[in-house]
Amino acid sequence: MTEFHNISDAPTHVAPFSHAVESDGWVILTGQMPTKPGGATTDPLDDGVEAQTRQVMLNLETVLKGVGLDLSHVVQCRCFLTEFERDYAVFNETYKSFFPADRLPARTTVGVTALAVGALVEIDCIARRPE
Repeated sequence: MTEFHNISDAPTHVAPFSHAVESDGWVILTGQMPTKPGGATTDPLDDGVEAQTRQVMLNLETVLKGVGLDLSHVVQCRCFLTEFERDYAVFNETYKSFFPADRLPARTTVGVTALAVGALVEIDCIARRPE
């Protein structure tokens, strides 16, 4: 059975999607933007990739919490940066601060030309429920 989750504490949708979709213990989270919960999608974003990465990670935590999980359940992340060469090092430092050094998820990071709401960073992930 597939479940479609929308989390009331998560940021407002910037497009038509569910915050997470779950099937057979796998939980796939839609890419989170650096928008703040309770805000409008037109609210200004924090300046800089460090602040935006921090907000994206907090948003991922909110969605995970909404389905009874946390970052320790994440097995894979896909990360998107609009200014790859400029922001990659700072992004990495901020990103890795959310995980224990010995429990980093598999990851792909891609440079892109643009993201929704003018964001510098977006991250989606896959988590697995404990058996």
